[in-house]
Amino acid sequence: MGNREDLLAGARRCLQEKGYARTTVRDIASAAKVSMAAIGYHFGSREVLLNQALFEAMDEWAAGSGRLAGTGGTREERYADTWDRKSRDFLDMRWLWIANIEAFVHAQTSPELLAVLAQGQRGSRRMVAAQLAGVSEEEVAQEDVRALGSVHLALLSGVMVQALTDPGQAPTGEELVRGLRRMVELLEEPAATDG
Repeated sequence: MGNREDLLAGARRCLQEKGYARTTVRDIASAAKVSMAAIGYHFGSREVLLNQALFEAMDEWAAGSGRLAGTGGTREERYADTWDRKSRDFLDMRWLWIANIEAFVHAQTSPELLAVLAQGQRGSRRMVAAQLAGVSEEEVAQEDVRALGSVHLALLSGVMVQALTDPGQAPTGEELVRGLRRMVELLEEPAATDG
């Protein structure tokens, strides 16, 4: 590996061991066994390097277990299985999700990072909406991107926080499916009238 690849690997190790917020230039250089100046030369800043390492890890997750469940069973069973896998990932890859949250917090004072995260969310909405609708990303309706994609991302964030905070009480995939069905039922019921 060259210095650039060594730095990315070192940054990833630091994200796993120290998190986003506590990782320093010195930590990354030490983990990569290169000089601190190499970070500036190859990436410009600690933030750019950490962001790239984090985004690469997220892309790896999304390409693997982050995708919706494939074949077998009903759509409902596949969706429930997807959430059970995601919940396991939240615990197995705790470092990734905590680093993600830390990056989000940091982005509130970093317009460049905020723009990159917003762009990533837009892409994730489209990808998830296409998977749920069973069409390609080019074919997915914008209405589904905004509705299906946004709801799925909202669930992802909420379930992630619940799993990281209180793993034993985080909802299972089956409970999420039941909850979504119940919510639809409640929304379809006629409003009760008083008196």
